[in-house]
Amino acid sequence: MNEARSRLIVALDVPDRTAALAALDRLAGHVGMFKLGLQIFTREGPALVQEVVHRGERVFLDLKLHDIPNTVAGAVRSACSLGVEMLTVHASGGRKMLEAAHEAARKAASPPLLLAVTALTSMAPEDTRSIGVQESLTSWAERLADLAFGAGLRGLVTSRHELPYLRSKFGDTMCFVIPGIRPSGAVVQDQARTATPAEAIRAGAGYLVVGRPIIEASDPARAADQMVSEIAAALAHSQKQ
Repeated sequence: MNEARSRLIVALDVPDRTAALAALDRLAGHVGMFKLGLQIFTREGPALVQEVVHRGERVFLDLKLHDIPNTVAGAVRSACSLGVEMLTVHASGGRKMLEAAHEAARKAASPPLLLAVTALTSMAPEDTRSIGVQESLTSWAERLADLAFGAGLRGLVTSRHELPYLRSKFGDTMCFVIPGIRPSGAVVQDQARTATPAEAIRAGAGYLVVGRPIIEASDPARAADQMVSEIAAALAHSQKQ
């Protein structure tokens, strides 16, 4: 069960420090890592990241950095100083940006796992067409993954739908973090490409990111434990095959 729990990342997509720490208190010991994204980081800044780290929790800082190479490299260096375990950049920033980010992370005293975001799980085919991407959403995500790998990154944030191909191509050389996870029968909300924990684990996911189904549950700890149980069952099933 400890392995299953270590794979569960809960997104603290809440409005402020008070709400974030309340969720942290409810979920400590029930999940493997906490994700701090743009909403809470914009409000509370690095101080909250450091506070969560100082509590002994693992932090996934999900800022999806996307800017010119020099700016992104500087932001990566700043993030590394906070002691985070994972950090995201957008693969669509291009090879030079990705290489600059990778080099900045590599030189850190405690390098985080640098994750390239391919296609957001909120995006549907009509969304990519509207920004000028003529190939399929899946092909675009796969091309961005190749770009990230060539730049030296060894972690990807991608949907479960691209995962089978990416796992077969990269094998264990890449760590796959899968957002858009919803329990069976749950409302998908603004996610266009979701997956259940079992679907993601069986497809080769390393970590699963869950937000509202846990944070907004009447009993978040119980919801997290149920998710861990689903992950554990999927891992057991995969090991038998």
